[in-house]
Amino acid sequence: MLAKIQKWGNSQGIRIAKNLLSEAQLDVGDEVDISVKEGIMVVTPAKRIRGRYNLKDLVAHIPKGHEPGEVEWGEPTGKEVW
Repeated sequence: MLAKIQKWGNSQGIRIAKNLLSEAQLDVGDEVDISVKEGIMVVTPAKRIRGRYNLKDLVAHIPKGHEPGEVEWGEPTGKEVW
């Protein structure tokens, strides 16, 4: 299938036919990774684990020696049991 790169505002884009998205198991709003290999643009589904963030990556950003503490939330305001 041929497509044309078009200008949209300050960006450029390519319209992708619905049947191609379906074959690639993609839908409108899905995130994709775009890379170039040997002059060929490659579009692949973004690898996501339970949404946008990967727990291992988030945990890796916790400073060494960090010790979490308790947080005082104040007095109960409803029927909470403390």
